[in-house]
Amino acid sequence: MQLTETHRPTLDQALEAIRSRAYWSPHPEHPKAYGETGAADGLAAYQALLGTRFELDQPGTDGWTGGEVSPYGPELGIEYPHPDIDVLLPAMRAGMAAWREAGPEARALVCLEILSRISARTHEFAHAVMHTSGQAFMMAFQAGGPHAQDRGLEAVAYAYEEQMRTPAAADWSKPQGKRDPLELRKAFTAAPRGISLLIGCNTFPTWNGYPGLFASLATGNPVLVKPHPRAVLPLALTVRVAREVLSEAGFDPNLVALAVERPGEGIAKTLAVRPEIKIIDYTGSTAFGDWLEANARQAQVYTEKAGVNTVVIDSTDNYKGMLSNLAFSLSLYSGQMCTTPQNLLIPRDGITTDAGHKSYDEVVADLGAAVGGLLGDDARANALLGALVNPDVKSRLEAAAGLGEVALASREVTNPDFPGAVVRTPVIVKLDGAKPDDEASYLSECFGPVSFAVAVDSTQDAVELLRRTVRDKGAMTVGAYTTSQETERAVEDVCLEESAQLSLNLTGGVYVNQTAAFSDFHGSGGNPAANAALCDGAFVSNRFRVVEVRRQA
Repeated sequence: MQLTETHRPTLDQALEAIRSRAYWSPHPEHPKAYGETGAADGLAAYQALLGTRFELDQPGTDGWTGGEVSPYGPELGIEYPHPDIDVLLPAMRAGMAAWREAGPEARALVCLEILSRISARTHEFAHAVMHTSGQAFMMAFQAGGPHAQDRGLEAVAYAYEEQMRTPAAADWSKPQGKRDPLELRKAFTAAPRGISLLIGCNTFPTWNGYPGLFASLATGNPVLVKPHPRAVLPLALTVRVAREVLSEAGFDPNLVALAVERPGEGIAKTLAVRPEIKIIDYTGSTAFGDWLEANARQAQVYTEKAGVNTVVIDSTDNYKGMLSNLAFSLSLYSGQMCTTPQNLLIPRDGITTDAGHKSYDEVVADLGAAVGGLLGDDARANALLGALVNPDVKSRLEAAAGLGEVALASREVTNPDFPGAVVRTPVIVKLDGAKPDDEASYLSECFGPVSFAVAVDSTQDAVELLRRTVRDKGAMTVGAYTTSQETERAVEDVCLEESAQLSLNLTGGVYVNQTAAFSDFHGSGGNPAANAALCDGAFVSNRFRVVEVRRQA
């Protein structure tokens, strides 16, 4: 395959983007950018997968398994190959030497070809993401398509840059005075660690999966993809494309393989401690993330776990904009994002705004009204909320109403296209930061469309509660609204000291729960919510080691 002419310019642009942090994306966000028949073709391709066996022609298949049910109601009816791990893992290692010897640039260009082919099928992937995650179509299209592809490309750029820090060869000469110099010829090779295990998540299978997948593949490691059992299809499609490209480029397709588990099998635990597994990427619950970090001692483990995202509301010069921005942030994908705000810390004496002083009760009531207005029309509500991804989210939502005074009750929304979808608007519950009983509720993650309006004695108390929350529970995002430079600095200091990503005074079309590849860091790796950031040098540099060979000159 001739990939240099096709993809080297894109790689160079990606390298420049991660240095400049400016906006850039090679993957169009708009559905119409994929051709006049792109939407129809993508839907037809998705529908053609339903009720079929998903053939991959990978070694070690000992049966078939499946069982995905769309959060919108329909069963997908797709069966996937179930692996005999003792056969599959040795087959994956067989192609490592040639993949290593290809070098960083060739690996990067193959990865870009994989991403390019995935991009061309974005409509098909969008339906796959929608019907496994419960995202509304436009979000599935953008977050599951171009935004995920951007994150994959970003990982490739970081991987390439880190591997190129050391030259491939060097002549070394040490003077010895009157004697002949000591001379060596040195070769340096980026040597992969071994098989990388990607443990996929239910909510963002591609967006959260692509960074680790492409970071490992670009640094020379085979990748075994273990999808969440409710969200197999998007990653299965990814594996199929990757295997096709690898084969056409002259490499072993078994460098990327799929491991789908039978119901209740728990194959992730078995795989995680196999000696062949040297890298693990995981997004999901804190409990299993902690287990991986404690037990998968033979592997380099990258985890994104639960956190308690917090917004400090001190004051604002755009009250309407603040309410609108927060309402959207709380509603998007029914709050089922690791970046969605949960705790809103509001002084019990109220806040100053451009619309006059607002009491705690007024702020909470006005925010509830903003959410209600945003989601008042069922068509718009469905387009923003999507569907609840699993019954656990519904249970947490229903239980939240009993934790305190309900400021905004959740309501059921009917989706006319998918009557089986479970769609609910967010609930906002009032809690008191001075009550120990309330603390137990707001200091643990309540994943889903649940937010707590926490009354605090002062902005200073809010800042200290923010610090304690990030330090003890972790946070993927922090937000703050203030017109005070002193408060702004205090919040910023907390985030710098506790390693949390901060958004200040967002009142327009950018939201605290959104991050842009090549510019924003997703997570920091410096607090309990995640031990890695997407993406930075640290996310890729430990996936390979530089091995040196010295020869007498």
